[in-house]
Amino acid sequence: MDESILESIKKLLGTAQDDTSFDHDIIMDINSVLVILWQMGVGPEKPFRITGPYETWGDYLSDMSELEYVKSYIHLRVAQLFDPPQNSIVEQSRKELIDEYGWRAYIAADSEII
Repeated sequence: MDESILESIKKLLGTAQDDTSFDHDIIMDINSVLVILWQMGVGPEKPFRITGPYETWGDYLSDMSELEYVKSYIHLRVAQLFDPPQNSIVEQSRKELIDEYGWRAYIAADSEII
Protein backbone atom coordinates (compact mmCIF):
# COMPACT_ATOMS: atom_id res chain seq x y z
CA MET A 1 0.00 0.00 0.00
CA ASP A 2 1.28 3.45 -0.95
CA GLU A 3 1.96 5.79 1.95
CA SER A 4 -0.02 8.99 2.52
CA ILE A 5 2.09 12.12 2.07
CA LEU A 6 0.38 13.88 4.98
CA GLU A 7 0.59 10.92 7.34
CA SER A 8 4.26 10.27 6.62
CA ILE A 9 5.20 13.92 7.10
CA LYS A 10 3.18 14.06 10.34
CA LYS A 11 5.05 11.00 11.57
CA LEU A 12 8.42 12.59 10.77
CA LEU A 13 7.34 15.78 12.56
CA GLY A 14 6.44 13.74 15.64
CA THR A 15 2.74 14.55 15.38
CA ALA A 16 0.34 11.79 16.43
CA GLN A 17 -1.51 10.29 13.48
CA ASP A 18 -4.87 10.66 15.23
CA ASP A 19 -4.23 14.32 16.12
CA THR A 20 -5.74 16.37 13.30
CA SER A 21 -5.50 19.74 15.05
CA PHE A 22 -2.47 20.79 12.96
CA ASP A 23 -3.41 19.09 9.68
CA HIS A 24 -4.49 22.33 7.98
CA ASP A 25 -1.16 24.00 8.81
CA ILE A 26 0.89 20.97 7.77
CA ILE A 27 -1.08 20.59 4.52
CA MET A 28 -0.50 24.26 3.71
CA ASP A 29 3.25 23.86 4.33
CA ILE A 30 3.44 20.64 2.29
CA ASN A 31 1.67 22.35 -0.61
CA SER A 32 4.09 25.27 -0.42
CA VAL A 33 7.04 22.88 -0.69
CA LEU A 34 5.38 20.96 -3.53
CA VAL A 35 5.12 24.23 -5.48
CA ILE A 36 8.79 24.95 -4.81
CA LEU A 37 9.68 21.50 -6.15
CA TRP A 38 7.41 22.00 -9.17
CA GLN A 39 9.20 25.29 -9.92
CA MET A 40 12.47 23.34 -9.78
CA GLY A 41 11.07 20.89 -12.32
CA VAL A 42 10.34 18.05 -9.90
CA GLY A 43 7.03 16.23 -10.05
CA PRO A 44 4.11 16.20 -12.44
CA GLU A 45 3.72 18.72 -15.27
CA LYS A 46 1.04 20.61 -13.36
CA PRO A 47 1.49 21.69 -9.73
CA PHE A 48 0.55 18.91 -7.32
CA ARG A 49 -1.28 19.58 -4.07
CA ILE A 50 -2.69 17.57 -1.26
CA THR A 51 -6.01 18.12 0.49
CA GLY A 52 -5.75 15.53 3.24
CA PRO A 53 -4.46 12.04 3.99
CA TYR A 54 -5.64 10.64 0.66
CA GLU A 55 -2.83 11.72 -1.66
CA THR A 56 0.11 9.32 -1.70
CA TRP A 57 3.75 9.48 -2.68
CA GLY A 58 2.88 7.34 -5.70
CA ASP A 59 0.32 9.95 -6.77
CA TYR A 60 3.03 12.59 -6.62
CA LEU A 61 5.95 10.72 -8.20
CA SER A 62 5.28 7.32 -9.68
CA ASP A 63 8.92 6.20 -9.53
CA MET A 64 10.39 7.11 -6.16
CA SER A 65 13.10 4.45 -6.27
CA GLU A 66 15.79 7.01 -7.14
CA LEU A 67 14.17 9.94 -5.40
CA GLU A 68 13.68 9.00 -1.77
CA TYR A 69 15.53 12.19 -0.88
CA VAL A 70 12.54 14.16 -2.21
CA LYS A 71 10.60 12.88 0.80
CA SER A 72 13.40 14.05 3.07
CA TYR A 73 13.49 17.42 1.33
CA ILE A 74 9.75 17.89 1.82
CA HIS A 75 10.01 16.84 5.46
CA LEU A 76 12.89 19.21 6.20
CA ARG A 77 11.23 22.17 4.46
CA VAL A 78 7.91 21.53 6.24
CA ALA A 79 9.70 21.15 9.58
CA GLN A 80 11.48 24.46 8.95
CA LEU A 81 8.11 26.15 8.34
CA PHE A 82 6.00 24.29 10.89
CA ASP A 83 8.45 23.95 13.78
CA PRO A 84 11.59 26.08 13.30
CA PRO A 85 14.50 24.96 15.49
CA GLN A 86 15.48 27.14 18.42
CA ASN A 87 19.11 26.05 18.25
CA SER A 88 21.21 27.84 15.63
CA ILE A 89 23.40 24.76 15.06
CA VAL A 90 20.34 22.61 14.32
CA GLU A 91 18.93 25.35 12.11
CA GLN A 92 22.18 25.62 10.11
CA SER A 93 22.44 21.85 9.75
CA ARG A 94 18.84 21.62 8.54
CA LYS A 95 19.41 24.47 6.10
CA GLU A 96 22.48 22.74 4.66
CA LEU A 97 20.51 19.52 4.15
CA ILE A 98 17.65 21.45 2.52
CA ASP A 99 20.12 23.15 0.18
CA GLU A 100 21.81 19.87 -0.74
CA TYR A 101 18.58 17.95 -1.34
CA GLY A 102 17.17 20.90 -3.27
CA TRP A 103 20.25 21.07 -5.47
CA ARG A 104 20.13 17.34 -6.14
CA ALA A 105 16.43 17.51 -7.00
CA TYR A 106 17.05 20.44 -9.35
CA ILE A 107 19.92 18.64 -11.09
CA ALA A 108 17.89 15.44 -11.38
CA ALA A 109 14.96 17.35 -12.87
CA ASP A 110 17.23 19.29 -15.22
CA SER A 111 18.79 16.02 -16.37
CA GLU A 112 15.28 14.63 -16.92
CA ILE A 113 15.89 11.88 -14.39
CA ILE A 114 12.61 12.78 -12.73
